[in-house]
Amino acid sequence: QVQLVESGGGLVQAGESLRLSCVVSGRTFSSIEMGWFRQTPGKEREFVGAIKWDGSTYYADSVKGRFTVSRDNAKNTVYLRMNSLKPEDTAVYYCAARGRDGYTATLRTEYGYWGQGTQVTVSS
Repeated sequence: QVQLVESGGGLVQAGESLRLSCVVSGRTFSSIEMGWFRQTPGKEREFVGAIKWDGSTYYADSVKGRFTVSRDNAKNTVYLRMNSLKPEDTAVYYCAARGRDGYTATLRTEYGYWGQGTQVTVSS
């Protein structure tokens, strides 16, 4: 059973930075691909960014240039570095995992495992 545990959320002011972490257990980390999503009340969970098994990354247009996804296979951890945060980035952030296939995956349904979420609040 794959388990994902996020941490690092909190309250920051606009323009500041945060780094979220997601520790994965239950499966060989190098064999899975990881994504980050976010959700606000009343809205669909939306794709933020992801990293493939080979370290290549891709992002939603809304965060491109500000957010960076990285992974440390030795620590079974994926990170989401968020710079220049805006109030509209306020959401619960979730990490998600899927099997390794090398394809781009931006849909919620393409990920089979999810963390519990961590709240990020950006004040203006």
